[in-house]
Amino acid sequence: MDKAILTCALNGVLTDPSQNAIPVTPEQCAASARDAYDAGAAIIHVHFRQQGAGMGHLPSWEPAVAKAISDAIRAACPDVIINQTTGTVGKDIAGPLACIRAIRPEIAACNAGSLNYLKIKTDGSWAWPPMMFDNPVEKVKAYLEVMAETGARPEFECFDTGIVRSVGMYVANGMARSAQYNFVMGVASGMPVDAELLELLLKYRIPGAKWQATLIGRQEIWAVHARAAELGGMLRTGLEDTFYLPDGSRATGNGKLIEALAHCAEIAGRPIASPQDARIMLGLGGNNDAIERTGAG
Repeated sequence: MDKAILTCALNGVLTDPSQNAIPVTPEQCAASARDAYDAGAAIIHVHFRQQGAGMGHLPSWEPAVAKAISDAIRAACPDVIINQTTGTVGKDIAGPLACIRAIRPEIAACNAGSLNYLKIKTDGSWAWPPMMFDNPVEKVKAYLEVMAETGARPEFECFDTGIVRSVGMYVANGMARSAQYNFVMGVASGMPVDAELLELLLKYRIPGAKWQATLIGRQEIWAVHARAAELGGMLRTGLEDTFYLPDGSRATGNGKLIEALAHCAEIAGRPIASPQDARIMLGLGGNNDAIERTGAG
């Protein structure tokens, strides 16, 4: 089987750093990324947070903030692959596009369809006001055009089966040249974390396309990570997706989560891919700095 490419989902957008040890500053992001890198992560998926005191729970789309964080990660992990978030609600995507142009990530997340973003409490009330995570075709197209301009590989984030099928239409239509899938499982109003569903999803991707599963939850997610490793997928975890290790204990950081993910790969008989391996496997050109440092290209 192919080597396993491990992605660390460094920090996400929703978690309050005053309540959980989420990296926010460039220095914190670099240190946490290094822990994950040392444990086997070839890719760091990063969100950018506001840097003012008490503002770290809020997202930032300031290109200078994005560049400071990505530069710090690259300095700490010289050949790592940066995967930048782009997720926004609403029509204004100028900020994410400016960040892509500023940091020129090798991979950028592209949310491939819309989702009613819902969660219910035990008493039947909404955990937050129902909202639409809107990703209409024109918004997807605008992201893809800038990704093509900057050389970023789109990773299509798929929250349900219809979105998975839509990705093939984007490629057929010429909006994208290739497809790399991320099956997002565990959002309450999206696809559940389910190994049987994961196997079915593979039937609806473009044959041979690379894929991974983002698994959101607690201890129960790890059996599905193990199945993803057996099925040959790329593997992803991190503090964006979970705080819990396979034994149910709380992770102290991203490094411990990536160690557990690497163990899933090893049990499945798959060696861990280095960043150089991952570039070759994914067909990435690499940003200029990464090419100079690693000889990849």
